[in-house]
Amino acid sequence: MSRPGRAFHYDRVQRGFHWLMAALILVALALGVYAAWQVPGTSPRRELLDIHKSIGLTVLLLLPLRVVYRLIAGEPAYRSAPSRHAHIAATLAHLTLYALMLFLPISGYVYSAAGGYGLPWFGVFSFPRLVPVDKALSQAGDGAHYWIGWGFGIVLGLHLLAVAWHAWIRRDEVMGRMWPRGDARPV
Repeated sequence: MSRPGRAFHYDRVQRGFHWLMAALILVALALGVYAAWQVPGTSPRRELLDIHKSIGLTVLLLLPLRVVYRLIAGEPAYRSAPSRHAHIAATLAHLTLYALMLFLPISGYVYSAAGGYGLPWFGVFSFPRLVPVDKALSQAGDGAHYWIGWGFGIVLGLHLLAVAWHAWIRRDEVMGRMWPRGDARPV
C-alpha cells in the first residue's frame, strides 16, 4: 500500500545518470564494434577509437559519482513489491551491469596504455599512462576488453528484454521508475 506523497520513481539525478550513461555506453559499444571492422592504423578507425576511448573513460569517471549518489539517495519504493526472487534477480543484474561498467573501460585502458596507444579525452587532454608499455599486458587487456564487451552486450540485451517484459507483458510500474518523466507508467 502506498503512502501519500511517497516517490515511486528515481529522482532526476539518478534518472539523468542512468540515461546519460546508457547513451554513452550504447555509442561506445557501437563505435567499438564498427572500428573493429576497419583496417588497423587507418582513418576513420583511429578517430573512431579515440572517440570510443573518450566515451569509455567518461563512463569510468561518472561511475563512482553515480554509485555514491545512489547510495545516498537510495532506491524508491514500489507500489506493489516484486517477489523475493524477482528482487534478487534484479539486484544481481544491476550489480553485474555496474561491474561491467567498471571493468570494460579499465580493460580498454590497460590495452591502450600498455600498448603505447594514446588515451585522449575528446581532443582536450590525454589521460596519464598508469601502466608500463608492455606487449603481454596490452594483449591481456585486449582479450579482457573483447570478452567483457561481449558479456556487457549480452547482459545489456537481457536488461532490455526485462524492460520490454515489464513494460509490454506485465504492464507494471518497473519501467516507469526510471522513465524520464518520472511517471509510474510510461505513456
